[in-house]
Amino acid sequence: MVLLHGLGCSARTWRHLVHELDDELDCVALDLPGHGEESGSDALTVAQMVETVLEQVAELLRVRRPRAWVLAGHSMGGKVATLVAAAAEAGRPGLTPPAALVLVASSPLGVEPMEESKRAQMIGWRADGELSEQDAAEFVDANTADALPADDRAEAVADVRRVSRTAWLAWLERGSLEDWSGTGPVRTSTLVVAGGADGDLGADAQRRLVLPAVAATEVVEVPGAAHLGMLEQPAALAELVRDHLHWTLPPPDLPPGLAALLASDRVSARTRRVLLRRLAPPRPHEQVLSDAQRATLVAVVARVLPQRATDVDLADRIEADLAAGVGDGWRFADLPDDVAAWRAGLDTLAGRPGGFAELDDDAQDAVLADVVAGQVGSANAGHLSTEQMTLWFEDVRAAVVRTWVSHPAAMARIGYDGFANGGDGARKQGYLRVGAGEREPWQTLPLEVLA
Repeated sequence: MVLLHGLGCSARTWRHLVHELDDELDCVALDLPGHGEESGSDALTVAQMVETVLEQVAELLRVRRPRAWVLAGHSMGGKVATLVAAAAEAGRPGLTPPAALVLVASSPLGVEPMEESKRAQMIGWRADGELSEQDAAEFVDANTADALPADDRAEAVADVRRVSRTAWLAWLERGSLEDWSGTGPVRTSTLVVAGGADGDLGADAQRRLVLPAVAATEVVEVPGAAHLGMLEQPAALAELVRDHLHWTLPPPDLPPGLAALLASDRVSARTRRVLLRRLAPPRPHEQVLSDAQRATLVAVVARVLPQRATDVDLADRIEADLAAGVGDGWRFADLPDDVAAWRAGLDTLAGRPGGFAELDDDAQDAVLADVVAGQVGSANAGHLSTEQMTLWFEDVRAAVVRTWVSHPAAMARIGYDGFANGGDGARKQGYLRVGAGEREPWQTLPLEVLA
């Protein structure tokens, strides 16, 4: 998880949250330009900060090769994080989109709400160059619901004073006023958190200004916190992060080698977006099959393609395609439309003596062999004849295999890298070695014979 702090903070502002999550996540907190150890950096515009973070994350992904990554941003860092996520979703070379986005008291993509008197006061603090300890302490205390422990408060005050004057003024006079709301909306699953005692960027502001730009439906408030929730209530914030990631992190079915290949410049942005979209479960869709038909479909799919080392929900993806009217572009003339054919075929199987889903594996295999041989069918209304069942089951096998092999986990399983034949540059890399058994240095996916 990559963590981006807010104005006047630093990477160490996240230390308590990192400690809470240390056994579960590999957390990397970054110092944004002008802050912490990067106080000498002059990459201080919003665009420059976003570009800096994009480069840092790409390098982290290249070196660590995680199966997924998460991005978190606080206040100013929330605006930067949202724009980084948008760039990753747009197919930025070297990046896969984050599996989740966590925004804590985030600045919006548009103009940040702030009383002009407060803005003027904060600008005035740096009028003479250095920020006094008294002014820095006032800034920290104004952003917390209750007094921080002495050590935390001392470090927070020191972090405020470490911010370069140029960075401080760049955000207050320009960055917080820039309108980036034309970017997005971000599709990455997002947790939006607000401190229950926060002022300008509290829950109401998050609902009005942040929610419309991200994939979230609610703002979660943290009691006992104002603007510095990661220092005030790190355990509560960690629990919210755990709960969100439980539902959003992808299963460990995408090997790091494939993740790295997807992020490389050999893959176009459009191809990267399509393949990454396939990693996610199907979106909620109309239920075109009854519960009984769905149970039969699950059983049929399991016999057509027993999965080993992948766990793709093929039945749900097939039903989603049926609901969306997505098919292979043709059908047998002797079969009805796709939805009607699947319903009738599944009902024909289930209507046999003994049913189908209730049978053991060997018995199910025997029934499907009879379908291929033209020995299963029914003259009942809403069922398929023996000839139609043979045709329908041919479609079923094609759909199951097509759905499985188009999933990135399956591509990794069989060592398929044909999608990486050229990125977005003027010249496509293509392949140099095309002989049987020949592989190029970039082709690192393991090859395995499926049995």
